[in-house]
Amino acid sequence: MTSKSNLSYRQRAADHPNPLVRKLFAIAEKKRTNVVLSADLTTTKELLAIADSLGPYIAVLKTHIDILSDFGSHTVEGLVDLARRHNFLLFEDRKFIDIGNTVQKQYKGGALRIHEWADIVNASILAGEGIIQALDQTIRDGGSAERGILILAEMTSKGSLAVGEYTRASVEIARKYPQSVMGFVSTRELSSHSPGAAPNEDFVVFTTGVNLSSKGDALGQQYQTPTTAMEGGSDFLIAGRGIYASEDSVAAVKQYQKAGWEAYERRISQNRG
Repeated sequence: MTSKSNLSYRQRAADHPNPLVRKLFAIAEKKRTNVVLSADLTTTKELLAIADSLGPYIAVLKTHIDILSDFGSHTVEGLVDLARRHNFLLFEDRKFIDIGNTVQKQYKGGALRIHEWADIVNASILAGEGIIQALDQTIRDGGSAERGILILAEMTSKGSLAVGEYTRASVEIARKYPQSVMGFVSTRELSSHSPGAAPNEDFVVFTTGVNLSSKGDALGQQYQTPTTAMEGGSDFLIAGRGIYASEDSVAAVKQYQKAGWEAYERRISQNRG
């Protein structure tokens, strides 16, 4: 199977069955960006401020909503308003990992109200297929086509056990839930190299640990550049501290936007040639 990642976002959106993926590709094309900002901030004020200032340059804002010290309705309302104003999606990096019944309650209910506002969530299959089944059921029962799941198929932390059979199983499970599973968090494109790929299969790849300058941190994070990530089949580049912790975060996000888009254009130009 030839990888769909060699096609443009516009080409992939034309016949993609998932409406949220089509929306994501349209955002990327319109704004000429494949940057996912990982905004690991601890107060609503800080989170909304960075979302407002950097929102024009990103395709997706990734949150860890449970690290906020003051989460409330003002957080949700602020995020939804900014996502609409600046045209980006909201991705709550919850990494669901529990039995299906518990995950449904964490996703749909609870204090964080994740299903109400997050376009995208992610989950590990360590607890088995039931976790994806539970999220899929909640999305379908909720009547919202524009909600999606990313399966955490690989991680960039040193010594990660999300490898081998775990990664292969992630792909196999994803294929069973095409209405809700939009793709993977992984270091590379996975499905075209996996047995059983359908001819038109097109999973989106979000890659974490993208940094223009750093090789890693003291806690085991390992980075790659926008160029290496795109060459490996990544579609969207998750960057955090390299942007929001810089002295000029707007200048930084523009650098990532430019580097990521140029790497994407190089990749699809090879297909044209």
